[in-house]
Amino acid sequence: QVQLVESGGGLVQAGGSLRLSCVASGVTGRSLAMGWFRQAPGKGRDFVGAISRSGDATYYADSVKGRFAVSRDNAKNTVYLQIDSLRPEDTAVYYCAGDLRAYRIQIYAQASSYTYWGQGTQVTVSS
Repeated sequence: QVQLVESGGGLVQAGGSLRLSCVASGVTGRSLAMGWFRQAPGKGRDFVGAISRSGDATYYADSVKGRFAVSRDNAKNTVYLQIDSLRPEDTAVYYCAGDLRAYRIQIYAQASSYTYWGQGTQVTVSS
């Protein structure tokens, strides 16, 4: 049974940085293509970034390019989301997602491409 658990969220001032982690269990590290999504209060779940199973390909939403970076350590079954220059509009619950199927990296921008989801971690950015 595959489980994803996020951590690393919290309250941070605008301009600060956070690194979110997502640990996968029930599966080997490089079996899952992984993505990050976020959901602000009263809004839908939006794609943030994705990374291929090997880590050699990444893909980002235009709105976060240059500030967000997805990486992974397959030996630790962990995917990371580094967020720099945080803005109040980055306030949201951040979810990691994973899937065993192999698609072009751009396909992982769609929430429907994922089978497994974490429970989310709250990021709050104060101005």
